[in-house]
Amino acid sequence: MIWSSRRRIRGPWGRSGPLVRGTSAVSRALGTIWRRSLQLRVVVLTLGLSAAVILVLGFVLTSQITNRVLDVKVRAGTEEVNRARGTVSGIVSGEETRSLDSSLQLARNTLLSKTGQTSGAGLAGTFDAVLMVPGDGPREATAAGPVDQIPRSLRDFVKAGQVSYQYAAVRTEGFSGPALLIGTPAPSRVANLELYLIFPLTSEENTITLVRGTMATGGLVLLVLLAGIALLVSRQVVLPVRSASRIAERFAEGHLSERMPVRGEDDMARLAVSFNDMAESLQRQITTLEEFGNLQRRFTSDVSHELRTPLTTVRMAADLIYDHGEDLDPALRRSTELLVSELDRFEGLLNDLLEISRHDAGVAELSVEAVDLRTTVNSALDNVGHLADEAAIELQVDMPDHPIVAEVDPRRVERILRNLIANAIDHAEHQPVQIRMAADEDTVAVTVRDFGVGLRPGEEKLVFSRFFRSDPSRVRRSGGTGLGL
Repeated sequence: MIWSSRRRIRGPWGRSGPLVRGTSAVSRALGTIWRRSLQLRVVVLTLGLSAAVILVLGFVLTSQITNRVLDVKVRAGTEEVNRARGTVSGIVSGEETRSLDSSLQLARNTLLSKTGQTSGAGLAGTFDAVLMVPGDGPREATAAGPVDQIPRSLRDFVKAGQVSYQYAAVRTEGFSGPALLIGTPAPSRVANLELYLIFPLTSEENTITLVRGTMATGGLVLLVLLAGIALLVSRQVVLPVRSASRIAERFAEGHLSERMPVRGEDDMARLAVSFNDMAESLQRQITTLEEFGNLQRRFTSDVSHELRTPLTTVRMAADLIYDHGEDLDPALRRSTELLVSELDRFEGLLNDLLEISRHDAGVAELSVEAVDLRTTVNSALDNVGHLADEAAIELQVDMPDHPIVAEVDPRRVERILRNLIANAIDHAEHQPVQIRMAADEDTVAVTVRDFGVGLRPGEEKLVFSRFFRSDPSRVRRSGGTGLGL
């Protein structure tokens, strides 16, 4: 036999450490604040939407300003190239005794002296010049200036006879960075002469950076102002809602005289007026219901008390007749038995009504004593056992063998059990009824279960209604009053 084992190795990242638990707690706290604070949601949403709008506007404006600045630079550079082209053509075509290298270098120096690299020249600003003549057959290419900084794509356009420009990063003796390069053919006695001017974009880059920084700062300031405005506006809306919530909570606690203050004539004022009207209506209805309930309880109690005296008289007469039932003919004897049975039921109904009136009035007294609940269950079974015998229903009782002592009101607990067991017998549908008891150190549970058809959907909400019966046509063996539950 081969035994194998597998161990799970956990690193510090495989368990929920203090950092993870702390992050989770913070997330839950933030989520709770987000769900409960309308003001926070309004401010955050306002900031989010405002930030999105500001970013879009900032991007559009920055792009427009950048394009305008570069367009001005291109126009100024084009004008400078046109002037430089005339200067170069005149110098290169002037004296034929000079070599091509000397002519190109002289033309370049003339252009650089005109631009004044230290002081700037016009809108185009300072620039560097490159002159070159491509090689043709046995003749090698001749150039003056940093020809290696000229992009190949720009040279192709100039060779085709076009004036063209391109942005590129260049590195010369006096400058390193982004630059505008403009190339043009220069007509002269030398064929294929090309002229390129390199305009540094340092000033334009500084301008665009300043614009971006200014817009970013302005956007942040605007966001802060919008956050403050949203906070103030949402506070004006949320405070009356919070006030209404507090007043509604106090109203629910029974302070029926609470009302919302009405200020102005806006929507919040109309809300306060509507709330106060609703509170007035509820107060009137609650007061009316309380008065009606008091009258109903008083009527039930008075009627129950008043009926006890004639009931006692009728009970005495019925008992007297019942005791001499052997001297009566069978029909009268049966009538006497029915009379006594109905008097018992009527007396139970009066007792139930008195008990309910005491509960409704809040004056019911609890008679608590320590008893063995098994005895209480057995007493309830003795009272309703004959119903099970008459219906041929088996009562399956499962209780602990040791005493189950608890402090209860034995009369009321027995009444509850008697009601539940009798109800289970009535609805058992010839199936067994199970009565089970279980207990621990703190709790005792008694369950009564039958296997009948049960309640129809929705009737579980009505079982505690007075005089409610799920099926009025069903024959009740227990003869209940409908007030037990």
